[in-house]
Amino acid sequence: MFSNIFLIARREYLERVRTRGFMIATILIPVLMAAGIGGSILIAKHSKSNSHLAVVSSDSRLATDLQNELEHGKDSEMTIDVISPPSDRTRANLNDLLRQKELDGYLWISPPRYAGGRPVLQYRQGSSADMATRSSVQHAIDTVLTRERLMQQGLSQQQVEDMMKPAELESTEAGQQDNTSANFAAAYVTFFLMYMVIMLYGMNVARSIIEEKTSRVFEVMLATVRPLEMMAGKVVGVGSVGLTQVGIWMLAAVLLTHTAIIAHYVGGGSSGISFSAAQVIFFIVYFLMGYLLYSAMAAALGAMTNSEQELQQLNMFLVLPLAGCMVALPLILSSPNNPWSRVLSLIPFCTPLLMYMRVSISPVPWYEIAASLVIMAITIYAILWVTSRIYRVGILMYGKKPNLPEIIRWVKYSG
Repeated sequence: MFSNIFLIARREYLERVRTRGFMIATILIPVLMAAGIGGSILIAKHSKSNSHLAVVSSDSRLATDLQNELEHGKDSEMTIDVISPPSDRTRANLNDLLRQKELDGYLWISPPRYAGGRPVLQYRQGSSADMATRSSVQHAIDTVLTRERLMQQGLSQQQVEDMMKPAELESTEAGQQDNTSANFAAAYVTFFLMYMVIMLYGMNVARSIIEEKTSRVFEVMLATVRPLEMMAGKVVGVGSVGLTQVGIWMLAAVLLTHTAIIAHYVGGGSSGISFSAAQVIFFIVYFLMGYLLYSAMAAALGAMTNSEQELQQLNMFLVLPLAGCMVALPLILSSPNNPWSRVLSLIPFCTPLLMYMRVSISPVPWYEIAASLVIMAITIYAILWVTSRIYRVGILMYGKKPNLPEIIRWVKYSG
């Protein structure tokens, strides 16, 4: 039995790694990912909001302070028109400029409603999607009003500037060197690698089955090999290709991010991406379990369908759980140990991605990791049991796509 599985897996592995598509994808995907990540970092570091705004206030000093803050602030390089004091036609004129796209927004500052209170602020912008400018305006208002309050308390200009300097925060994990950013970057990159490889190679298993059903190769192979051996060989062979490709990508990521050129553009003293031993072990474990789960489902889908078009109609069963993991990712990143994160990471279809991310970025109790592995193992066994029964009937069925009652009969009577 194992010799047949090994022979089929070897054939699937060699057939795929020798293709031009494998070579191109192995080189092109990390290049595109590096370009995307590097480009995002450079844009975030060097881009400043450069909107054109107007600040309207009867308090010319406050308006001028805001102008200086927005034109020369840390994250903004805007063009600010100060209107002080406003006239009866000022608001109508500014609204006309907004409609004509000659102004990106205006800030209207009214006097406080009571003595000692804060001024009333109204901000109107041309585009509701311009969150960066809105954030810069909010930050500038907070800075200027806080500075004014401090000076009203009798502090000197120098004392106020010293107090408002941002604190430098050095973050480290307990008992470890200062490499939390590098570890987070590694976890983030490997999360997306795992997502892509599980989805792509799961679908490759389904496509491989459809190709062999179409060419009737199965009918020849079934003379000497059992259906279960064929399915196991395909899953192992295609999975080995994915693991090979991920290994090359991870090695390339480590080497590239430790080069002087990348370190220079990413941020001078950047230590690059680094993988801890625990990250590598958990990545391999959760990747293999996730791949087994999704490739078994893909094998069942491939056996039930007769063409790529039919497969596309059913691939939502593979894509939707993975897309759900992407939706849950912000919650995991912001609060990895809150109750919702714990529950989501124990759902078997989400465990490979979400539990891996949790253990990569925060300490997770050992019993939660053990529970996730046990639940995954039970689920994989159940999915493989159902899939093997669908597979042994489905690979010999041609023509009409089976409906749900027929699939249930395949599972029930196939022994």
